Amino acid sequence: MSQTTPYYTLGRTGLRVSRLSLGAMTFGTEWGWGSDKAAAQRIFDTYLARGGNFVDTADVYTNGTSETWVGDFIRDAKARDQVVLATKYTFNLGDRNANGGGNGRKNLLRAVEGSLKRLGTDHIDVFYLHAWDQITPAEEVMRTMDDLVRAGKVRHIGLSDVPAWYAARAQTLAEWRGFEPVSALQMQYSLVERNIEHEHTRLATDLGMGITVWSPLASGLLSGRYRRDTAPDGRLAAMKDNGNPAFQHLNERNWGILDALNQAAQDVGRPAAQVALNWVANRPGVASVIVGASKPEQLDVNLDALDFTLPDEVVQRLDEASRPVTPFPYYFFTNAMQGMMYGGATVGDKPSGYRAPVLVSGTGSGVE
Repeated sequence: MSQTTPYYTLGRTGLRVSRLSLGAMTFGTEWGWGSDKAAAQRIFDTYLARGGNFVDTADVYTNGTSETWVGDFIRDAKARDQVVLATKYTFNLGDRNANGGGNGRKNLLRAVEGSLKRLGTDHIDVFYLHAWDQITPAEEVMRTMDDLVRAGKVRHIGLSDVPAWYAARAQTLAEWRGFEPVSALQMQYSLVERNIEHEHTRLATDLGMGITVWSPLASGLLSGRYRRDTAPDGRLAAMKDNGNPAFQHLNERNWGILDALNQAAQDVGRPAAQVALNWVANRPGVASVIVGASKPEQLDVNLDALDFTLPDEVVQRLDEASRPVTPFPYYFFTNAMQGMMYGGATVGDKPSGYRAPVLVSGTGSGVE
């Protein structure tokens, strides 16, 4: 990635973001892994020097250290206007506080003020709901987010780790009531986790949300350093018993995907991490892919992931090796079932470059 790297607009906005964004979850060592402040500073400086402008953090990351350090780095670099700063809220940062977590108005307003203070800024460029709490109505979230935008504390809003129906309701409410629309949908996506393809990809492309991908390397599994016959280290080792499914990637299915990835990397003469990032960055609807690193040299490798094109046959092999199970009702939407609907007729073929009217305003946002 360099200064000439193209930026994508985020969803249906005029906000230009790097196709590879910097994830700051590794800033701080409170969770038993990550970078100390000196290393985090070098990672941040490397990212900006390579032309990156999109930085992602959250109030819960390393118990607030990540936001504090990101704010320090931006201030020291005098880069606040340059950086598109994204953070998230939902999780409880204290003990025995019933309203200290979740998505409700009370916690949302508390969280945004805390993030602004830690980040040392008067506004957040993209503010995400971090995860669905199964309680708070979308109406409450969207109205409060809109109030924050009108107050100038937030520029754009996003949703992360939510059901597709919830995101659709939130966006419909925004359109109906004139609230600030959802511009970004942050979801886990990688060769080993492709389930957003069942609904979220179509949701994002149709309703104008740019997908921002987290864990594109499956917590390091797809980085090229893991082998079946060696004990895991790093994040996968530190988090293997914590019960969080986002870190439970060591299984036979995923070893098979890793075998296919390593073969693809050998075929194209690129590191496995670059191939995995290139694959996910070029999936439909993806606006930006969050990359993290514990060392600057790791980030340098990752930032070269878009400097080549994967051959079609390599993409096809990776697709086939990583294809998720298609559960009900999604198998009704496969080509075979659609063919039954149309009596075998080919329906929907369009010339190259065609854009349906609903997608015109999303052109250039990574939405295909």
